[in-house]
Amino acid sequence: MPDQIEPITPREISVNDVPFAQVEQNGPKGFFDQLKGFWVTFATMFKKVNTVQYPEVKEPTAERFHGRHQLNRHEDGLEKCIGCELCAWACPADAILVEGDNNTEENRMSPGERYGKVYQINYLRCIFCGLCIEACPTRALTMTNEYELADETREKLIFEKGDLLAPLTQGMLMPPHPMYPGMDDSNYYRGEVKGSHPSQDINK
Repeated sequence: MPDQIEPITPREISVNDVPFAQVEQNGPKGFFDQLKGFWVTFATMFKKVNTVQYPEVKEPTAERFHGRHQLNRHEDGLEKCIGCELCAWACPADAILVEGDNNTEENRMSPGERYGKVYQINYLRCIFCGLCIEACPTRALTMTNEYELADETREKLIFEKGDLLAPLTQGMLMPPHPMYPGMDDSNYYRGEVKGSHPSQDINK
């Protein structure tokens, strides 16, 4: 039979067993030292207050401010989004939904083979980190300086493709329409298409 182990009894520790060190207290600082601290507070009273009467007055945002997203277009109006879904995969908050579809000559929305048929951003989830911008291979997705996104219902904070698409500017035609004559998708991605060709105006 093995030897029985005797139970260990806890040892009583008194206050005198704990090491003690005297802490020196120098007392309050002198009057002039305290006056230096008050001077910082007093000096700020005369500085210009960085407060504006929002929303009547709005401060300009920084150039690289992360605001509402925008889906960009090529110079002739075709969409830059190719429906690759890389932005959705890069999003850490799972706020982006993309569904791609094939382009046809009768229904061409972007240069190349595919375009983003469905594009949604849920601003109830978006954390405005900008990782989706870095993941986009065609610079189709950028972020604007718009930050006023509050609304009355949750449904209105789910932006659809029509809400995110950049408006048409001079020289752009609303897709679907053919690509610029003599150009392919590589020319578009290199920025060699500078505007719409008269033959692309399918409304004539």
